Amino acid sequence: MTKRIGASSKESIDPAVLQQLNAGSMESATLSEALAVDFSVLMAHAVSEMSRDGITQLQQAHALGITKRMELAANVLVNHLGDQAFDAFCNHASDTVRGWAAYIVGLNPNLPLKEKLLMIQPLADDAHFGVREWAWLALRPAIAQDIKQSIALFMPWIANPSENIRRFAIESTRPRGVWCKHIPALKTCPAIGESLLDGVMADASRYVQNSCANWLNDAGKSDVEWVKRYCEKWRAESSSEAVTYISRRALRNVSADTDYKSVTPT
Repeated sequence: MTKRIGASSKESIDPAVLQQLNAGSMESATLSEALAVDFSVLMAHAVSEMSRDGITQLQQAHALGITKRMELAANVLVNHLGDQAFDAFCNHASDTVRGWAAYIVGLNPNLPLKEKLLMIQPLADDAHFGVREWAWLALRPAIAQDIKQSIALFMPWIANPSENIRRFAIESTRPRGVWCKHIPALKTCPAIGESLLDGVMADASRYVQNSCANWLNDAGKSDVEWVKRYCEKWRAESSSEAVTYISRRALRNVSADTDYKSVTPT
């Protein structure tokens, strides 16, 4: 089957495609398509018996940021279905609905992090790029709450055969991250994450390498000397393509370091 090429902007989405996205019968192919989904319409299709109040909440939240709307949709599902909500939607045809399932896990105050990670792993390894992002964003608050414990729990993940699982462990613990709050402890002392990074510095996957480099680049915005020392240590021990690539990309914003900047990462 030929992979569908998605729209590059909301305005360029084919109306027929948008209709299917809102019906939950088609996955988004780009971020623009994912952001264009009408949550209230999708919810009505995903849960035909959803209360009018639940739909209204989503209609009134259209001006909120995307992560806030994801949280709201998850709460609407939990209020309607209770403990059955996650199992009912974690395998849904819509990537957005599977994202809601991820937030159901993340927002559950009764689950310890270890159990949340066990439940989220299939979504962290989802074939759809968007679901994988929702998965780590949904768990980020719980991960940040006790970063040392989180890193310890992630150590087996960085040895997982799936590049998606390995990347999740790195992306979800980035000191600054994207669309999420920073983790002050890692900004102050990035060495806390050293054992986790060590496990992927020689990773063969570019997907994982980019995440590792971005983690280090985040750390360099508050402690660039530590990042330099860390990369130098690895470069002294290995001349592998992965180490070279990650080191250069990690310090891409350090203009004074001509050695690391000698080759521009792609």
